Amino acid sequence: MIAAARDAGLTIAVAESCTGGLVATLLTEVPGASHVFLGGIVAYADEIKRDLLGVPAATLATHGAVSAQVADAMASGVRKRFGVDIAVSITGIAGPEGGSDEKPVGLVWFAVADAAGTDIVSHTFGGDRHDIRASAARTAIDMLYRRIITDIKQ
Repeated sequence: MIAAARDAGLTIAVAESCTGGLVATLLTEVPGASHVFLGGIVAYADEIKRDLLGVPAATLATHGAVSAQVADAMASGVRKRFGVDIAVSITGIAGPEGGSDEKPVGLVWFAVADAAGTDIVSHTFGGDRHDIRASAARTAIDMLYRRIITDIKQ
């Protein structure tokens, strides 16, 4: 993915909540990442989502931090803040606490944004906290890769 982004001249940033920096870690483990990965924000607290990523307080209050709307705003916010071509965001409930009937442990929302728009999806992962976070990080990397390939083809 890093090579594809580099060859296409694309830059990347991430906004992470429940993964706590795992996506940035995976990206920076690849040689040459510094050519495309500009950085990220680990926005665990709602105040950071609001103040650094521009997630509207009303969106957080109405939909909660684990929602499509917040994932969307996080991706758009980090893309704007870093001035990158593509951004991905992750917000979810890694557990073991914090889940509800409406938003169970393992629910994770993702958004990937570029100039063409934003794709937002959710997955509910099983396993313990480590498993959920690892699955979410891998999913975010896969979404980035798919968007890079799509951008290259356009």
